[in-house]
Amino acid sequence: MTEHYLGVIGIAEALGVSRHAVHKWRSRYPSDSSHPFPEPDVDIDGVPGWRPPRLDEIMQWREGLPGRGAGGGRPSASRQEYLREAAARDFTRDEALRALDALTEEFPEMTEPEICAWLVDHWRS
Repeated sequence: MTEHYLGVIGIAEALGVSRHAVHKWRSRYPSDSSHPFPEPDVDIDGVPGWRPPRLDEIMQWREGLPGRGAGGGRPSASRQEYLREAAARDFTRDEALRALDALTEEFPEMTEPEICAWLVDHWRS
C-alpha cells in the first residue's frame, strides 16, 4: 500500500503561500531555533515529507510566528504606526492589513514589525 505525504508544495498550497515561503521557514527556523519548523516525517533523497494529519501542527506553528500575534488585543506599536501612515495615504484599515498580510507572506524571512518599519521608512523618505 502506498503512503501519501505532503511535500513543500502541498504545504504551501494548503497554507496559501509560495513554496519559497515554506523553504524560507525551514531554513530560518531549524530544529535548534526557539520556534523550530516541524520536522518532516520522511526524507527521500533530500525531499522532505509530512504525514497529512500534521498539517494542523504546521498551521499552528505558523500562527505562532513572531509578529503574527493571536489576532486579538492591541496592535503592536509598529503596526499602529504603519496603520497611521497607511491611512495618511488613503488606505482603508482593511486595505492596509491585507497589504501587510501579503507582504508577510511574500517575505517570510522578515517579521511583521520589520515590514512595518520598512514601509514607514519608505513612505517617509
